[in-house]
Amino acid sequence: MSIAGNILIIAGIVMALIGMIGLFRFRHFYARVLITSNIDAAGMLLLMIGAAMQSPDAAFALKIAIIAVLSLITSPLSSHAVLRSARASGYRMKSGEKP
Repeated sequence: MSIAGNILIIAGIVMALIGMIGLFRFRHFYARVLITSNIDAAGMLLLMIGAAMQSPDAAFALKIAIIAVLSLITSPLSSHAVLRSARASGYRMKSGEKP
């Protein structure tokens, strides 16, 4: 389990790094929020699964699993709240602007 856990942790870090590069490539606010939500969901999930596999006991792995589930529930909700408040405050894409 140690090798598989290490591989998942490294994959989560690589996913986060690739997502950060993508974050700087996008110019528009809405696209940046979308990519940060994807970084959070995919990278964090891989890191948490890898950490749970590395844990010495089942109780600690259960705590990590609960944190991962709660994060997967709250992350899209917070991204939606940020985007909804931006739209409600009047932030719009220009007609010729590309994401």
